[in-house]
Amino acid sequence: MPQLRDSRDSGTGAHAGAEHATGFDRIFGIETEYGVAVTETTKPVDPGQVAMTMFRPVVSRSRSTNTYLTNGSRLYLDVGSHPEYATAEALDPLAALAQDLAGERVMRRLAIEAQDALRKTDDHARIHLFKNNVDSAGHSFGCHENYLLRRQVPLNAIEQELIPFLVTRQLYTGAGRFTADPLIPDGFEISQRAEFLDDAVSSSTTRSRPMVNTRDEPHADSDLFRRLHVIVGDSNRSQTVTWMKLAATHLVLCVIEQAWRDGRPSGFERFTLADPGEAIRSVSRDRTGRATLRLADGSTTCALTVQRAYLKIVKDFLADHDVTVPSAGGHDVLTLWRQALDAVESDRWMDLASWVDWAAKLRLIRAMRQRDPRMSDARVGQIDLDYHDIVNGTIFPRLERGGLMRTVLDDTAIEHAVNNPPADTRAALRGRFVQAALGRDVQFSCDWTHVTLTSPERMDAELLDPFSPVPTEAYERVLAVLS
Repeated sequence: MPQLRDSRDSGTGAHAGAEHATGFDRIFGIETEYGVAVTETTKPVDPGQVAMTMFRPVVSRSRSTNTYLTNGSRLYLDVGSHPEYATAEALDPLAALAQDLAGERVMRRLAIEAQDALRKTDDHARIHLFKNNVDSAGHSFGCHENYLLRRQVPLNAIEQELIPFLVTRQLYTGAGRFTADPLIPDGFEISQRAEFLDDAVSSSTTRSRPMVNTRDEPHADSDLFRRLHVIVGDSNRSQTVTWMKLAATHLVLCVIEQAWRDGRPSGFERFTLADPGEAIRSVSRDRTGRATLRLADGSTTCALTVQRAYLKIVKDFLADHDVTVPSAGGHDVLTLWRQALDAVESDRWMDLASWVDWAAKLRLIRAMRQRDPRMSDARVGQIDLDYHDIVNGTIFPRLERGGLMRTVLDDTAIEHAVNNPPADTRAALRGRFVQAALGRDVQFSCDWTHVTLTSPERMDAELLDPFSPVPTEAYERVLAVLS
């Protein structure tokens, strides 16, 4: 498997997206794997078969379980029969959030159609589609964030400067889970992925689970960019957290990129972790943010200290550079970031329950246990899973409807993203191509950087610049055949 190449100097004039190589523009994307389960059937039903039933309409349309949609996103069945949705390229965290929520709707509709098919022979069958990261058997699956990163940032900068941020941001991005593991105090930890991660950075996805995967698949001009594939994060139901984790990570990357342009330290390097795997589990098991973390220089610190330092460096950077602070729904990322750390530090985690998944889940279970002190661990596990069930789950929708969970985007914006790609990235071209091809009796395929007609004649167009929604001549020729 190809690895990320070393940084190298090269002229940028002839390269796709060269005008973005020295700025702070970024492409964002989220890949979400969903867990599948079936209940209330008269005989056992294999979840893998249910996943295939879900994808029958997809196969009927595209002759494959791997396809692209008219909104520019990718829809496919991943290893282990996990339905997966990869959002179209977005230029800002808010647009990426819209595409992620669109993915929930696409998946939910496929699951409901499959459930209706099952009920023709089994009246009460219920399909459950979990936007989480751990199933009842203890298997883990992922939520992957993608950030376009300038090529001059080397891998050791990611390990030394970004990993400490990713490990400690669980304080406000964790989805939370209840577990019977005796090593977990009071049976609750703030992250779902922490217990399953091994290395900081690696190209492996099977022998070990890294926090950042280093396969060199930039889906852009490889002389200028690399795709930072972050697989350390949880799948979030909270709209606010999904937006915030993208926005805050973007700002940290801006600081790192500028430091390498200037040939100076970013200030983050002093938090390089001695053992990232040990650190991420320590943070997940301690919602006070004060668990001891060992640093590479032999000193110790804690998650709160690390996050406070990152926030200050980012704030100082923004004061000195013309970079827009991401905001959404009346929320500013720096303000939310500070409020989250203040709440954790003062043991007021309940203040986070309206927008942080782990706090919302813990508040709910504590309230239910007050009403029923004899509530079983099995019942707690059911409630935990229900929170993440996008098909038949009732808990999270009730929280949103009751105003107990903040929202960022309304129904109109989400439905628009189901049918439309972001208009300001390459996704607009892919979506337009798929829409046109579906309207004609042609065979076609596409990926992140190409659109291809395979009949009535083979034609191909490369779309290498992820920032550009402007058609190339080759693309126009392909579309002309479909018009």
